[in-house]
Amino acid sequence: MKKNIYVLVGIFAALIVVAYYLMNRPGESDVAAGNSQFLLNIDSLAVDRIEITSANGKVALEKKGGEWFLIEPVAYRANQSNVTALIHQAKNLAVKEIVSSNPDKRSIFQVDSTGTIVKIFQNGLQHSAFVVGKPTQSYSETYVRKAESNDVVVVAGALAFIFSKAAKDWRDKTVLAIPKENIKAISYQYAAESFSLALHDSIWMIGSAQPKAAEVNSLLSSLSNLQADDFVDSAFSTMPKITATVSVGDLQLRFSEMKDKDQYMVQSSASPQWFELQGWHAKQILKHKKDLM
Repeated sequence: MKKNIYVLVGIFAALIVVAYYLMNRPGESDVAAGNSQFLLNIDSLAVDRIEITSANGKVALEKKGGEWFLIEPVAYRANQSNVTALIHQAKNLAVKEIVSSNPDKRSIFQVDSTGTIVKIFQNGLQHSAFVVGKPTQSYSETYVRKAESNDVVVVAGALAFIFSKAAKDWRDKTVLAIPKENIKAISYQYAAESFSLALHDSIWMIGSAQPKAAEVNSLLSSLSNLQADDFVDSAFSTMPKITATVSVGDLQLRFSEMKDKDQYMVQSSASPQWFELQGWHAKQILKHKKDLM
């Protein structure tokens, strides 16, 4: 009888050891958390500064006069949609579960210095900070940790795309933005060719000829919201050679071809900033008369 009791006690002790191991191994849930619990308490309207440190470097964003601006590493108007998406996502980080409270395991989930550190400021003061780690095995969730907490939590969504952008992706890449219906005339100037499109009584014409409606519609769509692929921030030793000029109303787009890279530089008359466009992207704008007829 006594021997049986010892056996049962031994089995019970072994079960406790196994259970402890299973509950504390990496990636397994240590503590369950309610789905309605949010990681942060953020007032979207009060947020006025954001600092992000990631593998892409450090960026700082500030709200000035109702608009967001990148102030580090360069000063430039920010992509308003990207900043709004970040604030919305930070406000809605719903905790699904806590996977570990052990500081030694932070590196496993990349919620240590290798993660993306985000600091949110409200009314000029730091309000909250958190670290965005790696995605879970499903890639539909992400490990996150509040900076002042040991708890590593799982939240819904692939967050790296929202928080871990390079500086150029926080900048406003708009070269030209104008409603399609406001475009009434487009003029082209090349070294060997010049022509204009004009809207006459709802019909686009090139001189006395009517271009293809589908080609014109495609051109209007590209012109109405022209977004750059990158920025040209380095100073020029000599000004770029202009290979094409496209005029849209009172605005001019000046293109300089970079043949060795299959790229173009472009500058709007509304800004001193030069932008970079991939060759295929620029050719959505740089049409010749034969392309449209």
